[in-house]
Formats: sequence, structure tokens, C-alpha cells
Amino acid sequence: MPADTTQDRISLHPHTRRVRVWDGDTLLADSTRAIELRERGYPPRQYLPQSDVHMGHLKRSETVTHCPFKGDATYYSVDEHHDVAWQYANPLAKMAAIAGRLAFDDTALDVRVETA
Repeated sequence: MPADTTQDRISLHPHTRRVRVWDGDTLLADSTRAIELRERGYPPRQYLPQSDVHMGHLKRSETVTHCPFKGDATYYSVDEHHDVAWQYANPLAKMAAIAGRLAFDDTALDVRVETA
């Protein structure tokens, strides 16, 4: 039986530091209930509860991707920024903690995590 590498590749770190996501002057999300997902080879991502995201600013796109470690992701766009947020509505069992949460592309949007 092959070894399960999900634990070695991905780790989840819930925290209470304030995370805010901005598109210019528009606040897209504000949360103190983030889960930081650390995946080998990728920058850390903050997964925020959907209830802490101003969903009216996001438009669901047609993009769907599959990650063998997390499952199927759906994407959202904001104004001219295409596919800058994603969500695993029904992730694989080992990633259940991120179900329904959204993560944001910090190369297109301003994702601020307070340090203290």
C-alpha cells in the first residue's frame, strides 16, 4: 500500500490573527478565524470562513481545478482580477477543515495578516 504523503505535504494551522483582503480600497474579507494552509512548494495561504468574506464583490467563474491532496476547487473573480479566490466546498476527508472557506491570490490582491 502506498504511503500517505498528504501529512508531509500539507499542514493546517488555525489562528486568531486578523486577516484582511483588499482589492484596492475595497475590503473583500475580514477574519480572525483563518486557517493557514502550508503546502510544500507553495506560499502559505489563509483560508477564511465564507461568512467573513463579502461575497457580493466576488463573481463565480467557470474555472474548476482538481488537487489530488485537497479535492476540487471552484474559483471567483473580482473586477478585472480573474480567478483570484478559490474554495473547496467538499474537500478530501483529510482537508475537511477548509471546507467552504476561501483563499485569495496574494499576487493580485492585498492579503494582510496581522503579526501580533
